[in-house]
Amino acid sequence: MFDYKLLAALAAVIEQGGFERAAQVLGLSQSAVSQRIKLLEARVGQPVLVRAMPPSPTEVGRQLLNHVQQVRLLERDLQRQVPALDEGGMPERLRIALNADSLATWWAGAVGAFCAEQPVLLDLVVEDQDVGLKRMRAGEVAACLCGSERPVAGARSQPLGAMRYRALASPAFMARHFPQGFDASRLARTPAIVFGPDDFLQHRYLASLGIADGFLHHLCPSSEGFLRMTEAGLGWGLVPERQVTAQLQCGELVEICADTPIDVPLYWHHWRNGGQLLAQLTEHLRQTAPGWLVPL
Repeated sequence: MFDYKLLAALAAVIEQGGFERAAQVLGLSQSAVSQRIKLLEARVGQPVLVRAMPPSPTEVGRQLLNHVQQVRLLERDLQRQVPALDEGGMPERLRIALNADSLATWWAGAVGAFCAEQPVLLDLVVEDQDVGLKRMRAGEVAACLCGSERPVAGARSQPLGAMRYRALASPAFMARHFPQGFDASRLARTPAIVFGPDDFLQHRYLASLGIADGFLHHLCPSSEGFLRMTEAGLGWGLVPERQVTAQLQCGELVEICADTPIDVPLYWHHWRNGGQLLAQLTEHLRQTAPGWLVPL
């Protein structure tokens, strides 16, 4: 039998990014949390953590995290059927990985009604849509939004739609770099804005224009900062269409090349044995997301 106090310590260390914050969340001393991790490792006969900054789970640690995530959600279902088992009466916390652009545009509108009706708190982990699935594979989240259709073992995948991105720049930027009008051959030598090292949207866009080599770019890991830098003329970038309706209407931003959007598919991944709450959120997203996203 598992000792769930030990598993809770493992989950807290990973979710909080260290022993000190895990101890605060659990109401224990840091040494007590460390002792619980050591006892868990003694019971499974191998390390469950890579002790780095921040700590990361080993392979067996990932399996234990997957287990405790699902147990938490299943316990909630049981507590609803047997209220006497619910000692704290606290809302369930769902840890979800999603991309920053979804968080900045459609996510809140899509899940707002659900969170108002259900006793649930969201613990959101921001990851690029191309790599968010690694959080599920590591057992750190109960669900994620990502660009990959294939689920990890023990999970299901639900297509939601696609986010439409447009290649935009300020009029001043276009006048400075393309005084004679847009020229795709000059684009690789024109500063772009990239969200981070895992963001390959600009690479895809350039490839669609026949440009395969490297290109000049700023790095800006913030959706709001990305938009502000584009408006200020620091570079061109691929911006969610929903985020820039007003800027396009008033001319603060313009498309660098008309009618060449990129649609990025989004899939909702969730554990098969995630309990009723996760199943209800999945069904809610299946119904509401099409109103915010373009069809795949």
